[in-house]
Amino acid sequence: MSEIAVKREERMSREEILQLQEAANRRAKAKRRNQKILLIGLNTIVALIILLPLLYAVSIAFMPSSELFTTEFNLLPKHPTLENFQQALIKIPLAKFVLNSFIVAGCITFGQIISCSLAAFSFSFLDFKGKDVLFMLVMATMMIPGEATIISNYLTVGSLGWLDSYHVLIIPYLTSAMGIFLFRQFYMTFPISLYESAKIDGCSNLYFIFKILIPLTKAAIGAMAVYTFINAWNMYMWPLLVTGSNNYRTVQIGISMLDSVDSQTITQMIAGVVLIIFPSISIFIIGQKQLIRGMFSGAVKG
Repeated sequence: MSEIAVKREERMSREEILQLQEAANRRAKAKRRNQKILLIGLNTIVALIILLPLLYAVSIAFMPSSELFTTEFNLLPKHPTLENFQQALIKIPLAKFVLNSFIVAGCITFGQIISCSLAAFSFSFLDFKGKDVLFMLVMATMMIPGEATIISNYLTVGSLGWLDSYHVLIIPYLTSAMGIFLFRQFYMTFPISLYESAKIDGCSNLYFIFKILIPLTKAAIGAMAVYTFINAWNMYMWPLLVTGSNNYRTVQIGISMLDSVDSQTITQMIAGVVLIIFPSISIFIIGQKQLIRGMFSGAVKG
C-alpha cells in the first residue's frame, strides 16, 4: 500500500506541475497580448496626433468656406463639397504644374541614379591618385547650404540663357553628394574580386556597372529614387527664382497663386495643397520599405 501511495503522490505531483506550467503559459500569453494591445493603442494615438494636421487639412478641403469662418470649431464638414477642388483646378493650371513637377522630379531622379552610381563605382572599384581626397571634397559639399550658392548658380544659368526652362530646373540637380555616398557604401559591401573577375572575362566598366552592379543594388536604387523624387517634388526656392511663366512653374510655386485677400480662397488653397501632396505621399508609402532597406543595407559589411 505504501508503494501505491507513493506512486499516487508522484502522479499527483506531475499533474500539479503540468497545471502550473499551463497556468504560467496562459499568464505569459495574456501578458504578451496585453502588451501588444497597449503598444498598438499607443502607436494609434501617436499616429493620430502626428496626422491630425493632415487630416484636418483634408477636412477643410471638403468644407465650404461658410463653415470654416464661424465661431464654432468644425473638425468635420457638415455639408461636404467638391467645389473647392473644382475652383482650384479652374483658377490656376494645376494640372500643368503637376505635369511640370513630374517631369522635373522624374528627370532629376533618373539623372542622380545614373551619375551617382557612376561616381560611386569610381570611388569603390577604381584605383587612382587622390581618390580619398576627392571623395572627402565631395562629402564636404554636403556641409554647404544650398542658399550659399543659389546666387552664383542663378548668375551662371542666367548667363547661359537657361532661365524659365526645364533644363534650368533639372541640370543643376543631376548629381548629389548624398547619392554618391549611399551608392559607395553599398558597393563597398561587394568584394573587389567581383570586379577583378569581370575584368578578366573581358567585361568593360560600363558593362560591369549596368549588367552586374545595378541589378545587385536594387535596394539602394529604390531608396535613392524615393528620397530624390520627394526632395525634387518639394523644391521651392530654386523654381521660384528661375521660373517666370506658367509653362515651367512647379506645383510648389503654382499653389501659392491661389492665395489672396479673399477669405474664400483659403479652402480652395487647402484643396490644392491636398491635391499636390497626394503624389509625394503615395511615392513614400509605396517605397518606404525599399527606402529603409536601402538606407541600412550598406551599413554592415559581410
